[in-house]
Amino acid sequence: MRHRMARMCCAFVVVPMLCASCAKKTDPGVDAQVTSLGSVEVTAELLEIPGEVRNDPLYDYAHVMKYKVLTVHRGQVDKDVIYVGQYNPAKPRDAAADARVGQIGGNLKQFRVGDVHRLAMEVPIDDYYMGGIINKYFGQTEDPVYWALWTNRVVR
Repeated sequence: MRHRMARMCCAFVVVPMLCASCAKKTDPGVDAQVTSLGSVEVTAELLEIPGEVRNDPLYDYAHVMKYKVLTVHRGQVDKDVIYVGQYNPAKPRDAAADARVGQIGGNLKQFRVGDVHRLAMEVPIDDYYMGGIINKYFGQTEDPVYWALWTNRVVR
């Protein structure tokens, strides 16, 4: 009888602890850089990555992607949908900075449509980046293109 009670107590204690440890952990994507770099900070869902994102060691470029703004944390954003230039998007954000573009980064490893990102940005991109830009939205919208300085993954 004593062993049976001990097993039941163990089940009531251990099982809930295991379930709690398996629960998905949330992460708002906050760090010192995303909350201080740039003049605009948002949490946004990646809606589109037009065209192919490839890692070309001979060519550094910014690739414009379409985001749906979920929350504006700093600065002013007038639209629900924004266009954001990401430098060398085939690389993880913590490896994207180079001699040309030094102050970019983040914890995002890979861009995937539907993921949510916390972004520190400047606008317009032309005031902050003077390299190649792949913008499949050119001519389709008059909206400004933001320049991503820091991109963190958000886990909801």
